[in-house]
Amino acid sequence: MHVSLDTMVDTLKAAAESSRLRILALLSRGDLTVSDLTEILGQSQPRVSRHLKLLLEAGLIGRYQEGSWAFFRLSDADSARDFVMGLVSGIRGADPQVERDLERLASVKRKRQDRAVEYFSVNAASWDHIRSLHVPDRAVEAAMLKLVGKRPFQSMLDLGTGTGRLLEIFSPLYRRGVGIDMSREMLTVARANLDKAGVSNAQVRQGDIFAPPVERDAFDLVTIHQVLHYLDDPARAIHEAARLLRPAGRLVIVDFAPHALEFLREEHAHMRLGFSDRQIA
Repeated sequence: MHVSLDTMVDTLKAAAESSRLRILALLSRGDLTVSDLTEILGQSQPRVSRHLKLLLEAGLIGRYQEGSWAFFRLSDADSARDFVMGLVSGIRGADPQVERDLERLASVKRKRQDRAVEYFSVNAASWDHIRSLHVPDRAVEAAMLKLVGKRPFQSMLDLGTGTGRLLEIFSPLYRRGVGIDMSREMLTVARANLDKAGVSNAQVRQGDIFAPPVERDAFDLVTIHQVLHYLDDPARAIHEAARLLRPAGRLVIVDFAPHALEFLREEHAHMRLGFSDRQIA
């Protein structure tokens, strides 16, 4: 972390407090709301909010809005993230209070999983029917993994992340992953799935595929998996996705080939009945 002396002093001051160190340790395991943190820390909302404000001002964490909810996470900046991970790695397994926090965090994540199971129970029938029309998921995933290769890279963005499955299967390759989806219900599912899979280097957030809430020219890999057929302007989505790539970054798109299954328009809100290679290019 290369900063001025004054900035380093301010950063150290922000982190040098037991509750704020506990918050950093928790956020190193994933995104959390103020309510999550108050439940885990056993502190009042105003007190937790004050700690979060100081950490935000120091650039150690980030905040993003999802409807009426605000989620907090470690900073997207690599230098800040490395700094925090260096701090929290020294207290994991060595402090009883931090260990209790992590136990309570596990309870919060179990509640997320329960909500996700409930959501799946309501929607699974229609999803299974749609999935039966696709090439088997494992075949698609294997093809994508083969295409991307085994070389690690810095950052991945999954647009229309849905259940977060792509973030999960690519997590051994990237250092930082971000998933964007408009549906809060699907984001609940994605968070639960990533928690269950032990993926701690990815986050999901609510956002519009046409104006994703992420920095441009920042991602080595951008994926759009079975999303374009829901959009009224898929070309615009592809154009926007390309602007998010770093130089030499890759955009991977998976969708239906042209077909004549008209019932998908009425029953499942498909706006486009597949795409030819020429349309995608």
